[in-house]
Amino acid sequence: MTDSFDRTIDYVRIAVTDRCNLRCFYCMPAEGIPYEPKAHLLSYEEITRLLQVLGTLGFRKVRFTGGEPFLRKDFMQLLENTAGIDDFKSIHITSNGTLLQRHIPRLKELGITKINLSIDSLDKARFQKITRRDDFEKVMQTFHMLVDNGFKIKLNAVIMKGINTQDIIPLAELAKDYPVDVRFIEEMPFNGGYKENLEMYSARDIYADLKAHFSDMEKLPGKHGDTASLLSVPGYKGNIGVIAAFSRTFCNTCNRLRISSKGEIKSCLYDDGVFNIRDFMRSGVTDLELADKFRELIQLKPKDGFEAEKLRKAPKAAMQSMSSIGG
Repeated sequence: MTDSFDRTIDYVRIAVTDRCNLRCFYCMPAEGIPYEPKAHLLSYEEITRLLQVLGTLGFRKVRFTGGEPFLRKDFMQLLENTAGIDDFKSIHITSNGTLLQRHIPRLKELGITKINLSIDSLDKARFQKITRRDDFEKVMQTFHMLVDNGFKIKLNAVIMKGINTQDIIPLAELAKDYPVDVRFIEEMPFNGGYKENLEMYSARDIYADLKAHFSDMEKLPGKHGDTASLLSVPGYKGNIGVIAAFSRTFCNTCNRLRISSKGEIKSCLYDDGVFNIRDFMRSGVTDLELADKFRELIQLKPKDGFEAEKLRKAPKAAMQSMSSIGG
């Protein structure tokens, strides 16, 4: 599938829940957000059907997100269903790592070994301040277990001015001893309304910090659909990446659709939902009609995040939470 800008669209991100057991303040306020009742969520059967249809359209990669996906009951059953779909051999999960450990053996059996792990600081006190939870040791234990079991890990860190910029170099140094991608992400406005104005620590700022410390780092060539500008340091086992999520400099290679936990299709992170596929399915449509609807929606994909933001009907992106949007 290609969109109207001739970008190949072959990757879908599906949120299985809007619930999270952390309260990271760049994502939601301390009291949390109003969660959707279970009846409003896509069922596992509906998600499996969507993936089967998307597979016929050339989609080959799926990432399950949340909230925290392992909070949803029987999430492993959905992963087992997905592993049985021939078109999707690239199955990824984004998790905060607090509930993951006991599932590692089964994930390996299913061949699901690509995990994005969110960790914004290697300082225990700062981690607790950011997440409002005392789970640092648990998350780091999960990290080491995943490494020891041969998982392909990407560590995601949202960098916030005045909060955790001092963590950039310590986090990047993890790539020295471990075969992981450490990725630094610009803060975005999808924070559930905890603050309206971002004091941006930009991708350029992050890159400048890295360059000052790693004078010999080199930029790696990009691949289809990359959001991160990847950097390598000679002798390091892993790589370092910078994601310009707010600057939106990678839109020309975007290859994805997002589906929220309640079935809202987002053709761009910065739109406010272009269609509810849950309601469309529940109206009794056939798989052919579903496929035609996806073809239509892909053609509506905007040129970039700035255009998507201009087309929003809701006045403030900041009133959404990334937990609701889907990871």
